[in-house]
Amino acid sequence: MYLEKLTLTNFKNYANADVSFNPKVNCILGLNGAGKTNLLDAIYYLTFTKSALNSVDSQNIRHSETLAAINGHFRGDEDLQVTCGLKVRQKKVFKVNKVELEKMSDHIGTMPLVLISPDDTAIIKEGSESRRKFVDSSISQVDKQYLRNLMQYNHQLKQRNSLLKNWPHGKPPDRELFAVYDEQLCHLSMAIFQTRKAFIAAYRPYFLEHYRDISSDSESIDLLYKSQVSDEDYRQQFADALAKDLLLQRTTMGIHRDDIILQMDEFLMKKIGSQGQQKSMVIAMKLSQFEYLKNVTGKMPLLLMDDIFDKLDDLRIEQLVSMINSDRFGQVFITDARPDRSQLLLEKYQIEASAFLVEGGEVKLQQ
Repeated sequence: MYLEKLTLTNFKNYANADVSFNPKVNCILGLNGAGKTNLLDAIYYLTFTKSALNSVDSQNIRHSETLAAINGHFRGDEDLQVTCGLKVRQKKVFKVNKVELEKMSDHIGTMPLVLISPDDTAIIKEGSESRRKFVDSSISQVDKQYLRNLMQYNHQLKQRNSLLKNWPHGKPPDRELFAVYDEQLCHLSMAIFQTRKAFIAAYRPYFLEHYRDISSDSESIDLLYKSQVSDEDYRQQFADALAKDLLLQRTTMGIHRDDIILQMDEFLMKKIGSQGQQKSMVIAMKLSQFEYLKNVTGKMPLLLMDDIFDKLDDLRIEQLVSMINSDRFGQVFITDARPDRSQLLLEKYQIEASAFLVEGGEVKLQQ
């Protein structure tokens, strides 16, 4: 499946935009701040029903306007017309082939998508939450039950944390009351853990292969899954942690504490990796996500690459472009603030692509 046409009305810095895309490679060119990333975010909206950059829908409406619309026409085995309507102080409206969605989550995975952006280095540099989000985003596009379990777990966790926070100081805990939450959280934790464990087992070989391709096998890297839930006596540990939970006013055991350990030469990548190595690892993670989604769903995901060439040396850039030029990917969108660089790469590898110049809130096809 590929995005044939995108129409924007009052979305971010675009008053109006009407763009027809190449089924294969699309280069979005323009100065920093011109709106290249906003164009990719509109595509992300159509697949994930939300922005990748700003979770407040009304803040994605163009300044001084009260409503916005994103419309995409997708071609594939089944053509899809996807529309998202945003309005200040009102719930967004999402339609597929003119039928309004009752649950936004039901749409996720219909059109698999992988976004690679500069902010992705947070997966390596920041805390475990960013790495869990990456795993959750991957699995949720192929497993509806996992997404339901995750949403239910987060709801129950929020309720238990509220109970911990508001429990009267010095009052003995009502263990029967906490046991209700504990049973639900433990049950969901184990289900989510098993799915994550299976995902890592399937995903890891892709990750190792893609990093070797990008780095020309110059470094040894690995990815490991760490979870409290893997312990055989997890339920007992969860129950025993109640006194600590009351003291800290939060739940200290569960899959919300899971982490993915990213290593280079058996050391943490965030400790010893250069900017280029860290960015190479992020790109390898996202390309492996693409490979995983493609093989599980049987669909070719859309691949969005935002400003990926910065901080990569020439060898890694050429390795990456060579991969893009293979038949491993479907429709690809690449943004670049240096049109000359993209043009040289396209010519060198004889890549058929459409190039668009973004300037002044307008998108123009380059001839």
